[in-house]
Amino acid sequence: CVTQRKKNTKKVSSTFGLGFFVICIVGIFLDASHAQLQLNFYAKSCPKAEKIIEDYVHMHIPKAPSLAAALLRLHFHDCFVRGCDGSVLLNFTSSTKNQTEKVAVPNQTLRGFSFIDGVKKIVEAECPGVVSCADIVTLVARDSVVVTGGPFWNVPTGRRDGKISNASEALANIPPPTSNLSSLQTSFANKGLDLKDLVLLSGAHTIGVSHCSSFSTRLYNFTGVLGSQDPSLDSEYASNLKGKKCKSINDNTTIVEMDPGSFRTFDLSYYKLLLKRRGLFQSDAALTTSSTTKSYINKLVKGSLEEFNAEFAKAMEKMGRIEVKTGSAGEIRKQCAFVNK
Repeated sequence: CVTQRKKNTKKVSSTFGLGFFVICIVGIFLDASHAQLQLNFYAKSCPKAEKIIEDYVHMHIPKAPSLAAALLRLHFHDCFVRGCDGSVLLNFTSSTKNQTEKVAVPNQTLRGFSFIDGVKKIVEAECPGVVSCADIVTLVARDSVVVTGGPFWNVPTGRRDGKISNASEALANIPPPTSNLSSLQTSFANKGLDLKDLVLLSGAHTIGVSHCSSFSTRLYNFTGVLGSQDPSLDSEYASNLKGKKCKSINDNTTIVEMDPGSFRTFDLSYYKLLLKRRGLFQSDAALTTSSTTKSYINKLVKGSLEEFNAEFAKAMEKMGRIEVKTGSAGEIRKQCAFVNK
């Protein structure tokens, strides 16, 4: 900006010059705010941080592979409420009497909190008060996917931890598995994500499991009449689910693979099942109801796994930037479940 200003000094009035100067200053400020998330943010303040996190994940996830999907889901649920700020990790405290995101219906089946606490404890021992819980959640999600054979993506760091967590906000912002395409599009657009991001991020369902309660309405009570079934669900798949998995609409404990036969492997199987009307959730089936989203699915299925991995990585990095707190915003929590005293 300064160079540009000097070149044009003789050509512009003093009034324009002042306006140009103000614009430049604002531009520099905005650029700086975006630049606060950066690769290797802890290179000087805690140089071993990312390696410590990676080693912890590589040591523990192979022993409990289902946790990879749980930690990826934890990251998603965190970012969709107040941005990627670790607010999903906060516990209820008697001093505030506030019901936090953890107790909201969408988050009651979340897992991985103790895993994050384990990582935080080791990182704190290395560098007290330096690495945020928000960054730990983001890095753990990436490293867990890599362990499953999934893609690596860059994780710029420098996120700060939020101090606010409200159950009502989780309920309002996290799209439920019963969502149709319109509501999904709105939820994602509110976070700066488009339909392509929606299709790609839904690909996370290639790993992990779900409780019957998240989709049993499709099997037993789709129209509000007991016994009605979602006609968009493949009948053979539905019969298998009712006969061998979710034998009652009241089953809240049985778990079902989201990508049957391939739920521990990061691959394209999820998308192939969608085209066979075998997506587990209504929100999965919704992806095939639009020509735009269906064309994305067809392109992924016809392409290579490497192409999907590269596209998924871009979407994950984009999601990891949602409404982040940087600079002096928020804090660096000493314990992930509690704000600092």
